[in-house]
Amino acid sequence: MSKSRSSRSTAKLPPIAGNEVDAFLEALDHPLRDDVVRVRRLLLAALPDLGEAIKWNAPSFRHGERFFATVDLRSTDRLRLVFHRGAKKDAAPKPTLSPRAEVLVEWVADDRALVTLDPSKLASQRLAFTTLVREWVSQLP
Repeated sequence: MSKSRSSRSTAKLPPIAGNEVDAFLEALDHPLRDDVVRVRRLLLAALPDLGEAIKWNAPSFRHGERFFATVDLRSTDRLRLVFHRGAKKDAAPKPTLSPRAEVLVEWVADDRALVTLDPSKLASQRLAFTTLVREWVSQLP
């Protein structure tokens, strides 16, 4: 069931001057927009030096110059992110993840994984998600 953004009661995002992701999310008409905003906050809180931008027409997250996660906005019934090692296929070995992080991951290739989060369980998935972000970033080439 799809809800339009106008039918949701949601507070506006706090403005951050010059942040293209804030502007993108403010204009986004997506049934999971509020959940995307919550996951964005979780992801950025996982490590202090992460950055973000709109890449591949979706919020994407980077460490240094290397993008490693992108929100999958094609999915309207579940909250998904693609964890990757950039746009090009990477020959580095598959990341080694702890059992806590691995539980969130569905591997699609050695350098790509899908992460599906349940919006109603974000609080209980927070530790596993934070662990995943930190472990993934620590193994970027």
